[in-house]
Amino acid sequence: MCLILFAYEAHSKYSLILGVNRDEYYARPTLQANFWEEAPNVLAGKDLVETGTWLGVTRQGRLAALTNYRDPFSIKENARSRGLLVRDYLCSLKEPSEYLTRVHKEREEYNSFNLLLLNNNYLWYYSNREGQVQQVAPGVHGLSNHLLNTPWPKVVGGKQALLELVDRREEVMVDGLFDLLANRRQAKDEELPSTGVSLEWERILLPVFIQSEDYGTRSSTVILIDRCGHVLFCERTFIKGSRQTVSDVVYEFNFVKQRNFG
Repeated sequence: MCLILFAYEAHSKYSLILGVNRDEYYARPTLQANFWEEAPNVLAGKDLVETGTWLGVTRQGRLAALTNYRDPFSIKENARSRGLLVRDYLCSLKEPSEYLTRVHKEREEYNSFNLLLLNNNYLWYYSNREGQVQQVAPGVHGLSNHLLNTPWPKVVGGKQALLELVDRREEVMVDGLFDLLANRRQAKDEELPSTGVSLEWERILLPVFIQSEDYGTRSSTVILIDRCGHVLFCERTFIKGSRQTVSDVVYEFNFVKQRNFG
């Protein structure tokens, strides 16, 4: 996954507004979001190579989302799959701080990652590049393939666009969030981050929505959680290398145990 834009405790109706683009090689087999047969309370897509996931939510009010940290010089060939971090949290009963404390102890077993975890009305963030378990402050945030709120162009522009949507009206429009996630804006070379890949790849990876021959944005997901614990989960899957939609799935449900989201 390459980009997570979210407004946390920053809207009168919604405790969490989340927009996610999952970027991956087109050849990697994947299942679109569904409630899992082996874990019926978990709603998530699934990576069929390692059986983990990049984003999911449960009927009990747990949410997890993952991005990789881009550093080609630190990749370990035999590292554990980072998608298992999301899967294991969604299937567990541990509180985020407890779970992340365990993850911190095992951080060297994984390639570099960022992890967001929600339970009850608290949102937590951890990166094994920083090694600090921390609560997320209320506001509008962005997370790409570096640390939380690193000012890459797609993060800065995405946060500003999300802030405008949040401030504009009481009811957040799902189509507006999908439009935000479909942004193909390029930038000047001097605005590009330097992450250890070639200049050509820095250019390819710069936009919010990525397209190339073999790698790009596979799906976009919008999740709205209101202050009564009602969840709207919308996922849009794309044809290889384009913004043409293959399919949309929409799920709505209430958390089993009502939470205090405010």
